[in-house]
Amino acid sequence: MNKLIIAAIGGIAGGVVLSTQVAGPLIAQEARDNASVYEQLDLFGDIFERIRANYVEDVDEAALIEAAINGMLTSLDPHSSYLPPNDFDDMQVQTRGEFGGLGIEVTQEDGFVRVIAPMDDTPAMEAGVEAGDFITHVDGEALLGLTLEQAVDMMRGPVGSEIVITVVREGADQPFDITIVRDRIRLTAVRARLEGNTAILRISTFNDQTYPNLQDGLTEMIEEVGGLANLNGVVIDLRNNPGGLLSQAIRVSDAFLNQGEIVSTRGRNPEDGERYNSTPGDLIEGLPLVVLVNGGSASASEIVAGALQDHRRAVVVGTNTFGKGSVQSIMPLAGDGAMRLTTSLYYTPSGRSIQALGIAPDILVEQRPAVEVDEDEQAATTRRNEASLRGSIENSTLTEDQRRLLEEEQAIAEATAQLRNEDYQLAYAIDILTGLNALGPQGN
Repeated sequence: MNKLIIAAIGGIAGGVVLSTQVAGPLIAQEARDNASVYEQLDLFGDIFERIRANYVEDVDEAALIEAAINGMLTSLDPHSSYLPPNDFDDMQVQTRGEFGGLGIEVTQEDGFVRVIAPMDDTPAMEAGVEAGDFITHVDGEALLGLTLEQAVDMMRGPVGSEIVITVVREGADQPFDITIVRDRIRLTAVRARLEGNTAILRISTFNDQTYPNLQDGLTEMIEEVGGLANLNGVVIDLRNNPGGLLSQAIRVSDAFLNQGEIVSTRGRNPEDGERYNSTPGDLIEGLPLVVLVNGGSASASEIVAGALQDHRRAVVVGTNTFGKGSVQSIMPLAGDGAMRLTTSLYYTPSGRSIQALGIAPDILVEQRPAVEVDEDEQAATTRRNEASLRGSIENSTLTEDQRRLLEEEQAIAEATAQLRNEDYQLAYAIDILTGLNALGPQGN
């Protein structure tokens, strides 16, 4: 018995020695790391004091500290940054759908300002700014070396004032200037319209208005065609949509899904991850769905496209999306400012990370430039059929209703052909829906 007790005590003692041997170096390492951090903070304080005392001109101490904070954040990734009080207020206003400026969503890439997408019906879009453009100068002043916030500040100004931006565009031999008149930007989150019996939902941004706009627009179109049974399907146009609120992306995805995951986020610690699931109910009850995307579709747009694609609820058409798959948390700070910090990554229902990869379309369709069509030539082509021949036998087997239906179908076909010259990608999406609809009801 005593031997057993001695053995047990020996085991405990051995465990204590082992713990001490393992923990000792870890504690020492942590102490060294902390000492190194404090030394670096002392170095920062020393540099700050030397600047205050010795720089050639008096310095704005608050601006100096703000620049140091922003430098620390922007060194992490292109989307982390410090938001001074004014910028924080502007960001909150933008999520409500109205703000002043040019109407472009930008990011920073290798020190240059890159356009993610121009927003619909804004001065930037009307002036010809395109997704993928690099802005190098504003009113002749170079942007290289500035933070993204500083560059954006240079582009802001009074409504009605003029700004000249210098743009580098892929395929253009030389940089060129674009003159834009600043305006108050009022974003209509969703525009709904019918092309024949196909509902087009153009979503330009994800703000507080997005889901209510979508639901109202879809309801009106369903009523206009006389009920869901008469609707060919829906095209969700996310081209050049730079994203916005995660909550709205989830609601838009949920609108067309009956069950399953929409998106998940994973952070540094496994317990910080979140999963968002759909709820029963599909606004169009399983009708065919096509999602249009391009290189200007980012963030929340990619969440919607990825969710509907992974659940095989929609056919994704267009070109590869932007690949902005990181989540930024806005953390209010003392002094009414805030910190935008990347805290996690988005994953589609199948477990794909969007980051730097984007969403690859199911059907790759490049946009074609608008084509001018000669009306006489088009009319001549339309007339080359059996009915146009002199003396041809008239088909007398058709009833008046059948003849009227044929005429309506012909009008829709001609409208789609015209649309193909104006917006090839959208016409392609409508053709897909027409084909799916011809096959009859499909299971989800």
